[in-house]
Amino acid sequence: MNTTAVKLDTRTALLEAGRDIMLEKGYTNTGIQEVLNSVGVPKGSFYHYFESKEDFALKIIEYTDQINSAKFLQLLNNSAVSPLNRLKNFCKDKKKMLTEHGCRKGCLVGNLSQEMADQSELLRKALDAVMTRWKETFTQCISEGQKKGEINDAWPAEKMAELFLSGWEGAIMRTKSLKSIEPINTFVDLMFNHILKS
Repeated sequence: MNTTAVKLDTRTALLEAGRDIMLEKGYTNTGIQEVLNSVGVPKGSFYHYFESKEDFALKIIEYTDQINSAKFLQLLNNSAVSPLNRLKNFCKDKKKMLTEHGCRKGCLVGNLSQEMADQSELLRKALDAVMTRWKETFTQCISEGQKKGEINDAWPAEKMAELFLSGWEGAIMRTKSLKSIEPINTFVDLMFNHILKS
């Protein structure tokens, strides 16, 4: 293996370990040494790739977004499925993940937004950029559904997308605090049977 590949693998390993620990413990309770120990590399390796813990978190957000965006777009841009069912499939996929994790961990972007938006302007902007892209994808899907007559067009697609995103992230937070999938079920029921229903 060449040196470039080794460097890439080490950096990726640090990002993956950091993402997993941060998802479990949050930014504040994630220690650099714990990340290094889990990967088995010396401290110098960390500062070779990242300027600081804040920079590390920023790169984790970018890395997580890259990984998640492919599946996210695959679900919501799938023209073989109706727009309303794309949104339903998105919820089913995420609900399955939450159930498998015992209603723990949740959404890294949502978790960090709650923890760090008031603490770091750099991270706040990065997190907002990710959620803005999510909202734009939801907006496109909802707008398409409105044009097809299967989604309520009483409100602009962008406002409905904001409600969908905010409600979804809030439901994840409640699911974690209750250790129950019921808040997700309530969100899905009200969103699809009342708010989005044409």
